[in-house]
Amino acid sequence: MLQDREEDFGKQAMDNNQNDEQTSTLPVSSEPATTRIRPWGTVTILEHGERYKINRIEVKPGEHISTQMHYHRSEHWIVVAGTAKVVCSGKETILMQKQSTYVPMNTPHRVENPGVIPLVMIEVQNGEYLGEDDITRFDEESDD
Repeated sequence: MLQDREEDFGKQAMDNNQNDEQTSTLPVSSEPATTRIRPWGTVTILEHGERYKINRIEVKPGEHISTQMHYHRSEHWIVVAGTAKVVCSGKETILMQKQSTYVPMNTPHRVENPGVIPLVMIEVQNGEYLGEDDITRFDEESDD
């Protein structure tokens, strides 16, 4: 009889937890992940809310994103695989797997893959406006 009551209590607790999960009102997108293909690699939107977006970025070996800046958002990059050469306000930093960096708003930045395997990063964008039109691109320097 004691065992029956314990099982009933455990089932009731599980039911309550399931109800809690179903009533969550976080402003999170439930859309499937969207991948954009770029000449340098891919960007997959994993999740987004009102003031944040989480992307998986893959950069091909020897490639880089354009030097750019955002007026309304900052970014945090976490390296999952490969090696990243990050240029932020003219300062170069090499990041390896499990390392990260913060890119403040209004800061020219870019990431390069100097390695021979794909660079995979998780990018967390935070800001009041996360639209694609908040990207100011800078002319690329010639390698000549």
